[in-house]
Formats: sequence, structure tokens, C-alpha cells
Amino acid sequence: MTEPHTVRSLLGTHMETELSSQPEVWARAAEQARSEARSLLPADGQKIAVLGCGTSWFMAQSYAVLRESAGRGVTDAFAASEAFVDRGYDAVVAITRSGTTTEVLEILGRLQGTVPTVALVGDTNSPITGVAGCVVGLPYADEKSVVQTRFATTALVYLQTALGLPVDSAITDAGAAVTEPVARELIDAEQFTFLGRGWTVGLAHEAALKMREASQSWTESYPAMEYRHGPISIAAPNRVTWLFGEEPHGLAADMASTGGLYIHRGTAPLAELVRAQKVALERARARGLDPDQPRNLSRSVILDA
Repeated sequence: MTEPHTVRSLLGTHMETELSSQPEVWARAAEQARSEARSLLPADGQKIAVLGCGTSWFMAQSYAVLRESAGRGVTDAFAASEAFVDRGYDAVVAITRSGTTTEVLEILGRLQGTVPTVALVGDTNSPITGVAGCVVGLPYADEKSVVQTRFATTALVYLQTALGLPVDSAITDAGAAVTEPVARELIDAEQFTFLGRGWTVGLAHEAALKMREASQSWTESYPAMEYRHGPISIAAPNRVTWLFGEEPHGLAADMASTGGLYIHRGTAPLAELVRAQKVALERARARGLDPDQPRNLSRSVILDA
């Protein structure tokens, strides 16, 4: 990777303010989780479903892998629109920034009185608080930008801390990520593919979504071991493959032969997601796009009855 050149930042976007605040906000969420999560989240050993839409679905995927890997119980992740929650779950957890998303409200409303539910929410005055059995309020992580950054990652930090997983290195690495300049080659790259393994697959999907939403970029995302089963065919000069987490054996060598830019750092995967958010922001600016108001998108998807 070539040496980075500073890209001039234009002040005034909510996305910039919100993504830059993540180290501080994560620390607050970790402290909150230590004090309350045991009484709000499903107990160890319970079989649970975790659901969300868009970004929140990807965070649900990451949490599901982390919880099962920690031996805390069977944990399935679903897009709220495709959730099969009638499978004997002991509890259902929903992640929702706005608390107004139609699909999430419908499922939690249907489960009232039958299955315990928990909602992690940014807007604590939203309708979700009236249908969820328990509410984890993260109002300090709520956002004004349509493009989510800090709420999603803060919810995941809260859940990681509740599992007893360390988050200090992620907070430290994210502090560096928010101040580092973005390399010119990342601003100009034609295409991005994000990869992850285990819990970081959800982060890879989220990084790709951020790049699409904010900068209208061509992005893809896959489990890292699947990349060589076809998708690597598009790797080429001026295209980027960015891995979060554990590196599969031989992937670096295979990438070297493609001529594409391969990024794999030893920093915390959540901090790498922050870096990807920052690249998406700067690519949007370079293209004259408003990352706070992406085309065809709104803060929450509320469907007509």
C-alpha cells in the first residue's frame, strides 16, 4: 500500500462527526453494559434469535457468532423481514437505531406475551419501547446522518462487553483510525471487496453497505474462505480487497498475483470498520455527494400498511 496523502476534509457533515465520536461512545457503552446488561439481555444458555434490518442485521450476524463462540447458547441472526422466530426461542433480541422500522415492530408486537424480547435502540422515545419487553437505550449513540456509523458499532460493543469480551484494544485502535488520513488510492479505487471470518463477516457486509450508501461505489462482501470460489476473479489493479480479522492461509499470495490492492492490518476489526467508514465519507466528498442524505434512502424504512 502506498503512503497516504491527506485528503482535505470538508467540515459540516453529521457522518464525519458521528464516525469520529466512536472511540468515546464505545467506552461509554462498555461501561453501561458492565452495569446493566446482565439484567436486560438473555441469560447464558438460552436459545435466542437476533434480528435487524440493513446495518442492524449485519451487527446481529456478528453478535450471533460471538455469543455462540463464547458458549453462551444457540444464537441465530435474521433479517427482520425473513425471520423465523417460531422455533422455540427463549428470547428474541432486536437491534434498531430508529425504533420505527416496520418489520422489527411487527415481529416484536407479534411476540408480546409469548416470547421475551429485548430491543437495543438509539431513539428511546420511539414506538419500539412500547412493544419490547426490555429496552437497552443507547441515545448518546443515535445519529442525524441517514448513513449509520456509530449506533451500529456501539450496539455491538455493548453486546461484546456483555459477553465478557475485551473492547479496550478496539477503542484504542479506533482512536487512531479516526485521525489517520485516507490514502489517495482508496479515494480513486474502482471497486472494493470486503472479507471477514467468523464474527467479522458481518463487519465486512457492513463496510460494503457503507461504501454503497455514502459514495455510490461498486462494493461486494463475502466470507473470506469463499472469496477464492469465484469472486477473486474481479480482483485487478485499481481494485481493493480488504480483510477484517483472521487471514486464510495463502490468501495474501493469491492476491499478490492479481495486481489488486490487498489490505489486512493487525488492528481490531471494529477499528477497521471505522477506517472503511472514513474511506466511504471521503469518496463521497470527492464525488460531490452528500453522505448525510444518500439518494433513495431515509433514516428509517416505514412501510405502508
